Amino acid sequence: MSADARLAELNLELPPAPKPGGVYQPVVRVGNMLYVSGHGPLKPDKTLITGKVGVDLSEEDAHQAARQVGLAILATLKQNLGSLDRVKRLVKSLGMVNATPEFGNHPAVINGYSNLMRDVFGDEAGVGARSAVGMGSLPGNIPVEIEAIFELAD
Repeated sequence: MSADARLAELNLELPPAPKPGGVYQPVVRVGNMLYVSGHGPLKPDKTLITGKVGVDLSEEDAHQAARQVGLAILATLKQNLGSLDRVKRLVKSLGMVNATPEFGNHPAVINGYSNLMRDVFGDEAGVGARSAVGMGSLPGNIPVEIEAIFELAD
């Protein structure tokens, strides 16, 4: 099943593709590789999920925020490519979690994003290499920021 068809089957609502918050491109294509800049948990109403994990948000809340980041990344891909079917595979992701020093379950938080990518692109194409790290803060007090590299089919 195609990624676009899978998105529809899962009944997922994409937020609007976020606009850059600084001097950078949301995506840069080099050959058949697409580098996606860091995205935050943008909701369909254009607001962001905010808070620090371990203070304002639970691990489950942060897991859902990471999933929302994935939806924002999918929105950017769709806007820039026209179709998610142009993605051959997810190559690498870096997930950053705004958490207290005591919080140590960053991989479980980023699984919210990784599970979404697997659900949309499949077990092979949707699971790439990944890092999940903790941060003392993130822009706008967002709980999760994720950047990714995708290989394109064309």
